[in-house]
Parts: sequence; C-alpha cells; structure tokens
Amino acid sequence: MHAIPGQINYIDFMTPGILAQSVLFVSIFSGIAIIWERDLGLIHKLLATPTPRAAIVLGKAISAGLRTLPITVIIFILAVVLGVHIEWNPLNLFGVLIMVMLGSIFFSTFSLIIACLVKTRERFMGIGQLLTMPLFFASNAIYPIEIMPDWLKVIASINPLTYMVDALRTLMIGNSSAFSLPFDFGILLIVSTLFVIIGGLLYSRVIT
Repeated sequence: MHAIPGQINYIDFMTPGILAQSVLFVSIFSGIAIIWERDLGLIHKLLATPTPRAAIVLGKAISAGLRTLPITVIIFILAVVLGVHIEWNPLNLFGVLIMVMLGSIFFSTFSLIIACLVKTRERFMGIGQLLTMPLFFASNAIYPIEIMPDWLKVIASINPLTYMVDALRTLMIGNSSAFSLPFDFGILLIVSTLFVIIGGLLYSRVIT
C-alpha cells in the first residue's frame, strides 16, 4: 500500500507518527497534575523548599517521559504484529527512547506552562484539547512535508512534533531524514530546555 511518493509502505510510514501522536496526547495533559497539587496544598510545600523551580519542572517532565516508555513498547509490539519493517539496531532503539523522552519533556512542560497561566482544570482541558489535533495534523506524522501546500510547510517547519516524527521515522524504519538526525535532536533539546526554563519561571504563578 503506497499512498505516498516513493516505495515506502504507508503503514511503515505511519508507525513513527502514531508513536509521536501517543507521546503528544499523553504528555499534553500531564500539566493538570500541578492544578491538583495546588488544590491539595502540595505546591506550597514544594515552593517552601530551596529546590530550584526549573529542577522541579524538569523532574515532572522526566516523570512524564518515563510514563510514555510503556506506550513505546506497546507501539513496537503492534508494529511487529502488523509486519512493520522496524530497524532493530540497538543504537536506533536507544535513539528512539531518547527522542521519545525529549518529545515528552517538551510537550509536558508546554502543558505545565499552560496550567500555570490558566490555573483552572476546565480552561486547561479546553486548551489542551484545542491544541492536540492542530499540532498533530500540522506535522509530518501522516503525510510527508514534500506533498504539503506551501502554507502548511511553513507551519510544519515551526512545529516541534515535525522534528520528533522525522527522527523517529529515520530511527525506526530507516527512512531518509527530511532534515538530519542531529538537527532533529538539536531542535527538541533546545525547545525543551527553553520551555523548562520558562516553566520554572512561571511555576510559582499557579498559586497566585
């Protein structure tokens, strides 16, 4: 089944996108936890400690990343069942885990920033649901950048999910990268670091 340019099977092409989608959907709602923690009084106790705010945010982001690892295993199992041609090189698998962690750190921190700004569960859930599908469809998760209209190419180029999918597709099925693996990892590392810093600056606002 070749629904895209080239000889790659479309199920193979879609598999990294489905993994990225799963990471996005799980991570983007993780920020609601700090609203619950505020209501339970835990935020006040954390803020009373000398721990740097950015370290707290990073810890929460890493925790969200670890929760996505079982999902990664499930996606790989389903891929095998469906006959997806997975690259089983240990370095590729390690790269997949690192990219999944980076993507989860970014989206969970993005989620935390939203929670710090809106401060209520209802607004947070509404904004989270509003963002997930545009982020997914305005990426290369289900179709290659080459066949996108020009305006969508611009949006995809500033969407971090695009670089996550590109790296996963290269590592998982050996597809040639539209950018390059160092570039993909670099983009996710930079935006994740930036958002952790911003999250650390905004963290105390959740109680004000």
